[in-house]
Amino acid sequence: MSSKKKIYFLSILLLVLVALFIFIGLNSRNWDYALSRRIPKIIAIILTGSGIAFSSLVFQTITNNRILTPSVLGLDSLYMFIQTFIVFVFGSTTLAKAGEGFNFILAVGCMALFSVVLFKLLFKREGNNIFFLLLLGLVFGTFFQSLTSFMQVLIDPNEFLVVQNKMFASFNNVNTKILWLAIIGTLLTMGYTYKYLRSLDVLSLGRENAINLGVEYDKVVKRMLIVISILVSVSTALVGPITFLGLLVVNITRQLLNTYKHKYLIIGSMLISSITLVGGQLIAERIMNFSTPISVVINLVGGLYFIYMLLREERI
Repeated sequence: MSSKKKIYFLSILLLVLVALFIFIGLNSRNWDYALSRRIPKIIAIILTGSGIAFSSLVFQTITNNRILTPSVLGLDSLYMFIQTFIVFVFGSTTLAKAGEGFNFILAVGCMALFSVVLFKLLFKREGNNIFFLLLLGLVFGTFFQSLTSFMQVLIDPNEFLVVQNKMFASFNNVNTKILWLAIIGTLLTMGYTYKYLRSLDVLSLGRENAINLGVEYDKVVKRMLIVISILVSVSTALVGPITFLGLLVVNITRQLLNTYKHKYLIIGSMLISSITLVGGQLIAERIMNFSTPISVVINLVGGLYFIYMLLREERI
């Protein structure tokens, strides 16, 4: 089966799951209320899944490594640090009064600014490569995690409950105003990447080969890293961190489609990611009755798959 046919099949599967998610349990008495809740939720799920898959695929391409995800840049840790810092300094009432819109813009702005400053400082010097950036991201991620843990120990237990709600991805309380802002930011960022798809195909061959084939390596990598930071920031600020989703769906996509062309890989990974989240949320709501958050299951499966990938790399 060709890549196009597989993408068509994934698209149909996603549409079926979306229809089941929206219409199961509807009747003449509850359809108005249920649709007003389910439609924004399904949009948020697809938006988050697409953003995480898109950013993870591009990140693995520019690093030429299939076991890395954008979380190594420390953006997830920075998000939790921002949320904890606001509660620690100003209290949870200030966070509530400011509104979800302000919190969303603040989180995305700080994460994007951190990424831009980090990339500017890194690429200002000749000889610094992408792996130095990964090392720096791990250091900053550990630093933010340590500060976050320190503040969480000191704050009031009631205040900690507010922070705890931000620690896990949740699709149950999606603010529609934030959702439209996230949609615009995500679509603009993805649209900007379209003209670099062929360059990404070449970048998958490695830095030296890409340069020899005429790709402006540093320029493309810097721009793609900023794109990645924006998508990760939007996804994390919208629903919370889902660490291993990108690793899981991107590797499944590469094995399923078996192609190097990013115009297929990106669409395929976005579809598989959305299918995973929609199907998982459908099971969580209709079968498990919210007993287990979907992000916990994804991180468990993704973590096991990450260990499998490491062991497989050692054998190779």
